[in-house]
Amino acid sequence: MSVEISHPDKVLFPADGLTKADIAEYYEAVSEWMLQHVQNRPISMQRFPDGIDGGGFFHKNVPDHFPGYVKRIEVEKRGGTLTQAVVCNVDTLVYLVGQNMITPHVWLSRADRLRQPDRVVFDLDPAPGADFAAVRRAARRTGELLREVGLEPFAQVTGSKGIHVWTPLRRRATFEEVKPFARAAAELLATRYPDELTTEFRKAERGGRILVDVMRNAYAQTAVPPYAVRPRPGAPVATPVAWDELSDTKLRADRWTVSNVLRRLKAKGDPWADIASFSRGLSRSRKRLEQLTRE
Repeated sequence: MSVEISHPDKVLFPADGLTKADIAEYYEAVSEWMLQHVQNRPISMQRFPDGIDGGGFFHKNVPDHFPGYVKRIEVEKRGGTLTQAVVCNVDTLVYLVGQNMITPHVWLSRADRLRQPDRVVFDLDPAPGADFAAVRRAARRTGELLREVGLEPFAQVTGSKGIHVWTPLRRRATFEEVKPFARAAAELLATRYPDELTTEFRKAERGGRILVDVMRNAYAQTAVPPYAVRPRPGAPVATPVAWDELSDTKLRADRWTVSNVLRRLKAKGDPWADIASFSRGLSRSRKRLEQLTRE
């Protein structure tokens, strides 16, 4: 490995026998495809010092003992500032695994323009035990709406329960403009498909419907990036999929893991490799969405 890590034999996934070294080696191997999706974004580290069965926590502020090659950025927060890590290279990913990080959660903006995101994300969160076919259908419908307003959708199974639908933006609009746009799009989806989709956060009020969650589209909020490991049995991986794969009945949120996603990448490449080339401004899309909402 590029970086020596302490206690490499520590087991992080007890049911699978996966150690800290195994996870570090995975991130080193997948970095060829992953780095473009996480580079220059502040991260929140989801750490599990006692493995996934021992409970974890989110760690944002970088300790003084982190080595110099771990890039830092000072970000504003309510009542002050904090210093967060920014992943710029594979050494940083591997080092953070050495600190018992399993999942890096990234900002939707980059370090040089923290308040101007280059991504919008719709988190499709199903009810427990829901048929994944309904989640796939919800993702396709979210994509249809994005295309109606002039944006290009990209899908990612989360490695957990649902699907994230993303769209890339030119870095012009601020979070204060992007979040209301995302909320309006979610509300229109819920209006169009009231028996299937909802924006209701209270689980008791969802009635088995899929939540279209847009709360991550705000300053300092984070989302799980492509190829990040999730702290669940089997070590599933958040994995981008080609849009037509949403019609695949075999698709599941946790279909790919640290054990098989590299084979997929070597065979098919990254479906999001050219995502940045589809970046669009928000102004026209916002106006079109307003028209659709009035219709």
